Amino acid sequence: MTRPRAAMLLLLTLAGLAAASTASTDDEARPITHENLWLMPRTSSPQITPDGRHAVVAVSRPAYDPDESESHLWLVATDASEPPRQLTHARGTESGVTWSPGGTRIAFTATRDGDDAAQVYVLDIARGGEARRVTSIRTGARNPRFSPDGERIAFTSDIHRDAIDDEDSREIHDDEDARDYNVRAYDGFPIRNWNRWLDDYQPRLLVQMIGEDEAVDLLAGTDLVAREGYDGRRTASDTELDAVWAPDGDSLVFVASDNRDRFAFDYTHNDLWRVSADGGEPERLTGDDTHEAGDSWSHPRFSPDGEHLYALRGPRTDWVYNAARLAILDGPDASKRAEIELPDARRVLEYAIAANGRDVYLLGEDAGHVKVYRADAEGGDASLAFDMDSGIYTGLAAAPEAEDTVLVALFQSSVSPAEAVRIRPDAGQHTVLTEFTADARAGLDMAEPEHFWFDREDGTRIHNMLVRPAGFEPDRQYPLLVLMHGGPHTMWRDFFFLRWNYHLLAGSDYVVLLTNYTGSTGFGEAFARGIQGDPLRGPAEEINAAADVAIERFAFIDGSRQCAGGASYGGHLANWMLSVTDRYRCLVSHAGLVNLETQWGTSDAVYHREANMGGPPWRIPEVWADQNPIRYADEWQTPVLVTVGMKDERVPLANTLEFWTALQRQQIKSRLLVYPDQDHWIMRGPESRHFYGEVADWLERWLLED
Repeated sequence: MTRPRAAMLLLLTLAGLAAASTASTDDEARPITHENLWLMPRTSSPQITPDGRHAVVAVSRPAYDPDESESHLWLVATDASEPPRQLTHARGTESGVTWSPGGTRIAFTATRDGDDAAQVYVLDIARGGEARRVTSIRTGARNPRFSPDGERIAFTSDIHRDAIDDEDSREIHDDEDARDYNVRAYDGFPIRNWNRWLDDYQPRLLVQMIGEDEAVDLLAGTDLVAREGYDGRRTASDTELDAVWAPDGDSLVFVASDNRDRFAFDYTHNDLWRVSADGGEPERLTGDDTHEAGDSWSHPRFSPDGEHLYALRGPRTDWVYNAARLAILDGPDASKRAEIELPDARRVLEYAIAANGRDVYLLGEDAGHVKVYRADAEGGDASLAFDMDSGIYTGLAAAPEAEDTVLVALFQSSVSPAEAVRIRPDAGQHTVLTEFTADARAGLDMAEPEHFWFDREDGTRIHNMLVRPAGFEPDRQYPLLVLMHGGPHTMWRDFFFLRWNYHLLAGSDYVVLLTNYTGSTGFGEAFARGIQGDPLRGPAEEINAAADVAIERFAFIDGSRQCAGGASYGGHLANWMLSVTDRYRCLVSHAGLVNLETQWGTSDAVYHREANMGGPPWRIPEVWADQNPIRYADEWQTPVLVTVGMKDERVPLANTLEFWTALQRQQIKSRLLVYPDQDHWIMRGPESRHFYGEVADWLERWLLED
């Protein structure tokens, strides 16, 4: 069905957006290819001006050759009155965009000609011209934040623990370069974060006057950074301090841990701290000095009037999984004033405070979607702002000084890549502000996922999504591809997934089934906790039951031709399926553990695995053996495509090699792909294309060939 592209800029209901996203200017729709997927423009979360009139997004245009990729900043009118305008043209990638208090300038980080590391640049939107570099620190800069008066920039940099200033950093770097040996030495734990080996560099918070050459390291020489357990909030790619200026500009609030050295034998957490804008010993705002595990804090933000400090609080309990709540703190001592919780204790993913200071908007998962919830700034339970039947929101932001509530975000679905939108909660809809992906997705045949539920014997409802192939013919019998998500504390979402794109895997030949098994988020805290102590058997039984239900309900599925696959925790489940069922003709296992004990001892994150099982392997070996795939190798018979990134430190290569050895020992028909330059995810274009091609060949061999 063909619809005019101009309709994309009209005010759309959520259902209307999903329908419009399948628009085609071609006479015949076609299946998505890897080129369509990989080269699709990618839009970042919008950063909104204080008055709410404009936002900035970064738009990247990927290429298979990274040197040919481009990324630039665009200015977007939030009332959709004019088309987006490109702001930057220099080669390289800009990130960490933030607006000045008056909304006339933006700061961002980039690595441009002459830069040895990323630096902060400032661009005057009102006057125009080129962006100018405002930092030149040897260790690089990220996450810039304007001070309330707009005259200073705060940023984060990874600095050697012994360095007091940038001159120290240069001398230490020169000494390291002069060494005739290369070694990593440790006296404690952790030693890695994802695929990055940790070293003597630690995140520091710096402030620099715009126009001056030197930045002040606010944490240099403090007792906090001297502690063995000092660190920031860990992310998949870096370690951040989540810093925010206090309204008076005299101090900053940031997030840091001081008990990370307990990582091997206890939970660790992050606290809120306050430090003077001139530097000095930080003041602890949450937690205590015992260093024992407590609530974990992140994403601090002040209310528009500056009276209250908001932050996400992850409570510490005996459970491994604890959903984040939104805490509201008062006064200079940051005493707890109130708290906001989503229905069924779902976790708060993001939040934004309206300019009126009364309304708080939150993002939370719900059965494949990420929806907008609304709460009162006085605290209490949040309620759904409006319902939706397709897609997810991310990158929620509110204008702090707008006359009316102005909310912007990204919206995407599995048939519509991310674009910037303005959310209108009272109308239950949003306005599409960008359409950078419109041409690239025109003519692609991508059916919206169909949601269905079934009940376990105990009455627990299990949510599923089913994706039909391109060119679907209702009278044809299609093989079933069962995909199993990772985590496990994640959820299959209705979104445009790069690493396991539903429609690229479905192609023209397969029905794809996505089950949100026990342990998934988006169904309440209790449901997510249900996997503790039952890491593989219970979820696998639910996934197999979902396949049975799908085969019974959808007559076009050929139940005699099924394969299953997954990555990370989904890879763990694939290896468990190999151990307990012969229903699948083939399996695909990426970054999957085969030995719980080996994974526990070699991964970068370990203690939660022990807590999930109830103790370390030597104390309760029978528990660790009960759901350990390697212990069932005598039962293996299903062919497996095994894939791994050699740099993966979350599920290290040792597990894959152990798996492969056992497969060969048992003479299982299998294929091993090792990507030397990839880590936990296959994220370089040519390798991704090769991976998807191998998966397609594997499925064709076992599901389509006679």
